[in-house]
Amino acid sequence: MTGNIKRLLIGRPMKSNELEGEKLGRLKALAILSSDALSSVAYGTEQILLVLIIAGSAALWYSLPIALAVLALLAILIVSYRQTIFAYPTGGGAYIVAKDNLGKFSSLIAGGSLLVDYILTVAVSSSAGTDAITSAFPILHDDRVLIALAMIVFLTLMNLRGVTESASVLAIPIYAFVVAIFVLIIVGTINYFTGGAPAAAPQLEATISNVSLFLLLKAFSSGCSALTGVEAVSNAIPNFRDPAPKNAAATLVMMGLILGAMFTGITLLAYWYGIRPDEKATVISQIAEATFGRGWMYFVIQGVTAVILFLAANTAYSAFPLLAFMLAKDKYLPHMFMVRGDRLGFSNGIIFLSVMSAVLVVVFKGNTDSLIPLYAVGVFIPFTLSQLGMMIRWIKHKPKGWQGKLTVNTIGMLTTLSITLIFIFTKFAQVWVIFIFLPFVVYLFAKIHLHYENTADQLRIDLATDKPCIKGNTVIIPVSGITQVVRSTVSYAKTLSDSVVAVYIGFDDESIRKMEDKWAEWDPGIRLIVLKSRYRSIMRPLRKFIETVEWKKGEHDNITVLIPQFITKHWWEAVLHNQTSLMMRAYLLNNKDVIVTTVPFHLHK
Repeated sequence: MTGNIKRLLIGRPMKSNELEGEKLGRLKALAILSSDALSSVAYGTEQILLVLIIAGSAALWYSLPIALAVLALLAILIVSYRQTIFAYPTGGGAYIVAKDNLGKFSSLIAGGSLLVDYILTVAVSSSAGTDAITSAFPILHDDRVLIALAMIVFLTLMNLRGVTESASVLAIPIYAFVVAIFVLIIVGTINYFTGGAPAAAPQLEATISNVSLFLLLKAFSSGCSALTGVEAVSNAIPNFRDPAPKNAAATLVMMGLILGAMFTGITLLAYWYGIRPDEKATVISQIAEATFGRGWMYFVIQGVTAVILFLAANTAYSAFPLLAFMLAKDKYLPHMFMVRGDRLGFSNGIIFLSVMSAVLVVVFKGNTDSLIPLYAVGVFIPFTLSQLGMMIRWIKHKPKGWQGKLTVNTIGMLTTLSITLIFIFTKFAQVWVIFIFLPFVVYLFAKIHLHYENTADQLRIDLATDKPCIKGNTVIIPVSGITQVVRSTVSYAKTLSDSVVAVYIGFDDESIRKMEDKWAEWDPGIRLIVLKSRYRSIMRPLRKFIETVEWKKGEHDNITVLIPQFITKHWWEAVLHNQTSLMMRAYLLNNKDVIVTTVPFHLHK
């Protein structure tokens, strides 16, 4: 039954040789890997206005030069990450660049930042999508967390079905959003210039004396949240069809052009219409209402905006598992992240991403504004490390035209470093947790790596000298009575060794006497050792007995403990029985250097 439900939810298992069919073309990749960046149009301008409104409505004029600065940074990032794609065609983005050029510690900071960023991407996207829905239907405002969690579950199931299938389904609403936003921009612009919309733009003269440099820098850093997700294409190059680097670079440029045009249009409309931040209505919602009224087109725009804000998380679902795979391959994350699921995706990474982002949504109660500063800092740290790593690469290798490439990455590094510092200084109260969490993540990476290195050292053998050691076998069978389970176990034990003993642990003289009498009557051909436990403990007397046997025979014999266990026909029936055999197995495996084997006996009724 469980298998049938799994097939229904995620589809049939796929063969390994079907992996090539899971690669993405440019159009599907643009939708899946650019959804995070494109969706930031829905809140990038709003983040700028939320800061500027502190100085009064007149200060909203500064959204225009700030938007221009954000666009300049976008152009720098697109060009520099395009260089990264061709320099590192296997993907990995900032993690691989930092690892190759800056060393292990920097690569772990970049990798940890990106993993955190992708978790925040899902949390922010689901929260922002919920905001769009509650703007159109305020009655749902109290159910924001449940709506966000439902969308995370939906995206998890879609991505467990495989990259190609999820791309085919999710590309439609993403492109619908792009079309809807361009329709909004075109119609809104026409209405403004033809007098079909109120001209409520604040005037320049009223703003000059009211705005501090600190406030402008804070607004600029907030607007840079529109650039999150730009790096995803360079991280996910293995998801592209061949020639993967060329297709990834073209996808990156297309994303930059679309994102720049939409961000510019929304910012201009917000300024022309005098839009002000509203807790219960997003900037997109207000622009759409001012342009189309509360008609069907308004609800179409709100609908597709909500959908893409949810689907923006799909960028993380594409990039997080690949990055986790690379970190696991380098022994900085558990090896489970290297395992492909039934549908050839890294399903453990997908599930882990979903669980962590759901926790964030619950903790922050779906509050997008609380999550975005952490989200932006998490992405600008790897931005900076990636640019610095590429600078060092050009200086070291000096390929043809390296001076121009170095200039681009130098400008990019200085810009992203400045923005990171601006974020830290202007929003420290909101981002301080990153200074605790990020070092903890790097420390966790180091501990995992140390564990794998220690394990490898202890498991490694010398093929020339480390040959198998042949020893005898002494078998110990813990018994609680004489049953079919014990009979089956004794029968099996006799095929392993002639040195077999059964051990019975009694709590009182009467139970011990009865057991000795019944064993003598049964006479299975092996000796019964009887131990009395004064404190009703089974593990302590058994441990001492095993230690005695090890002391006497451990030099020449392996010590094997065979644990009889009956298996009920239905899973719920197991709850009705003491799980002594399971506890005994767990205890011996963790505390004694002996061989522990369970001998199952299946009940049929």
